[in-house]
Amino acid sequence: MALAVSYFAWVRERMGIADEVIDPPADVATVADLIGWLATRDERGALAFADPARIRAAIGGRMVGPEARLDGDVALFPPVTGG
Repeated sequence: MALAVSYFAWVRERMGIADEVIDPPADVATVADLIGWLATRDERGALAFADPARIRAAIGGRMVGPEARLDGDVALFPPVTGG
């Protein structure tokens, strides 16, 4: 399953790219699975996803939790504050 993933803020800086299309293994079914798999791909992923609790995600433009199924394009970013 091809999946478009976009990275934002310091996640983008650590990954060294803004976005990519990936083909994760079949057992990568949730956001948590994806983050775990990305952390094992290379040193950049290990650095960006060393602390999965600090990563937020959106699928199709909607914020989702780590248990969300991968059913659309994914954005991964650090926690956001506003004011």
